[in-house]
Amino acid sequence: MKRYSIPAMAALLAILVSPACADNHAENNAPQFIRTASGASFDTDFTVAAEKTVNAVVCIKSFTTQRQQNPYGNQGGGYDPFGMFDFFFGPQQPRQQQPRQQQRNSEPVQSGLGSGVIISDDGYIVTNNHVIDGADKLEVLLNDNATYEARVIGTDEATDLALIKIDAEKLSPITFGDSEQVKIGEWVLAVGNPFGFNSTVTAGIVSAKARSLSQNNGRNGKMGIESFIQTDAALNPGNSGGALVNLKGELIGVNSAIYSNTGSYSGFSFAIPTTIVKKVMTDLRQYGTVQRAVLGCTVAELDAKLAKEKDITAVKAGLLVNSVTDRSTAKELGLQEDDVITAINDTDVHNFAQLVEQLNKFRPGDKISVTFYRKNQKQVKSATLRNTQGNTTITTKGDFSEIGCAFMKLTAEQKRNLGISRGVKVASVKNGVFRDAGIKDGFIITDINGRAVDSPDDVEQIYNIIMKSDDSDKVMFITGIYPNGKKYYYAVNLTQE
Repeated sequence: MKRYSIPAMAALLAILVSPACADNHAENNAPQFIRTASGASFDTDFTVAAEKTVNAVVCIKSFTTQRQQNPYGNQGGGYDPFGMFDFFFGPQQPRQQQPRQQQRNSEPVQSGLGSGVIISDDGYIVTNNHVIDGADKLEVLLNDNATYEARVIGTDEATDLALIKIDAEKLSPITFGDSEQVKIGEWVLAVGNPFGFNSTVTAGIVSAKARSLSQNNGRNGKMGIESFIQTDAALNPGNSGGALVNLKGELIGVNSAIYSNTGSYSGFSFAIPTTIVKKVMTDLRQYGTVQRAVLGCTVAELDAKLAKEKDITAVKAGLLVNSVTDRSTAKELGLQEDDVITAINDTDVHNFAQLVEQLNKFRPGDKISVTFYRKNQKQVKSATLRNTQGNTTITTKGDFSEIGCAFMKLTAEQKRNLGISRGVKVASVKNGVFRDAGIKDGFIITDINGRAVDSPDDVEQIYNIIMKSDDSDKVMFITGIYPNGKKYYYAVNLTQE
């Protein structure tokens, strides 16, 4: 054992208890707070954002009649459209088999639970389409326990958004923020009703932006969202349609999906950015349907292998043009094969998710500028956006001018009286391919090309799939009935002369 003299011991003791050593010891065992010129870099006060948000988030209960089959299954687990990516609406109520007559006369029972965000003081609320889809009745519970019945204003399956309304005034709408200004690593709060616990607030950070869920590509042939805000804020069944806000209490996204093997939170969640939400809500409120613009070209994300193969040295990221559609915005821009798109209106688009997010901000008829590189030379050109039919026509709900008629969604009572489980009514047949095929007003379409039809959106989606296909013969094979119960079959030729 080493021995120290008394003076040496005193010196050692002085060193051990000196302020500098004490500070060093504290620094090694205490949390580190690093200050910058603008203040602390770690701020955990979420109270302001929470107070601004909780009164703007509502609980939405969906009800269906017991005679109906719930497409999302029964109690417990969530609908799993992406494989391991779940929509996180609340658990459904168990159902019991009942005699047919008793089921026919039964009252709707609660079948789902979700959240919504008040966006105007007169009762407009944004939520997820999957929260309200198939419901016969919607009930909205505010943070002050006031309850209202809601009606659906419009839905958009492609972006999984819906607009509903309650008859109320002087509500507390949320303030919209700019999702494009959100930074990775930024603190965010998620507000919703997990498992029915109203006005629950959880915190996390933005893990990624413009996140594409690859399993969603081409799902059911429909154009889905491909640009989510990814966070690690804890979300669970009942959070669907709730708010994702920044520390100012501004809405930056609507929570929509989680990555999960179990249906409950396991680390990652995904929100639809407000750049998309604002535009879709405006369209649904103004027109009843979303005005969707397309660029009119097929693209591939540029990587090192493609860049080397195509001798592209000017940029490392972007969208490589594979083909250009006639009568499209891309054609007007003069885009050609092997051009590399890098920006829309000066906003970078390095991947397909970012491109979809930018295009979702615009309507047919809007002008945009596109930055692209051709043979490693930068070019910027402007053009007018078009829809999938190559024009700038603004459509209204149920209107389908391309085929010369409009469609109306059937009520549950109308379907019951006709003895059918699905269908959409043909209305206002004008000059066009439907009239040429012999279809008359009042005809109820139940199937097109073997696919079930239950809304005007279904007809439009099938039409777009057919028109985008490489088949030279573009035909709708339609099955349905007239109000007298007689079944008919029609073949509608969509080939453009």
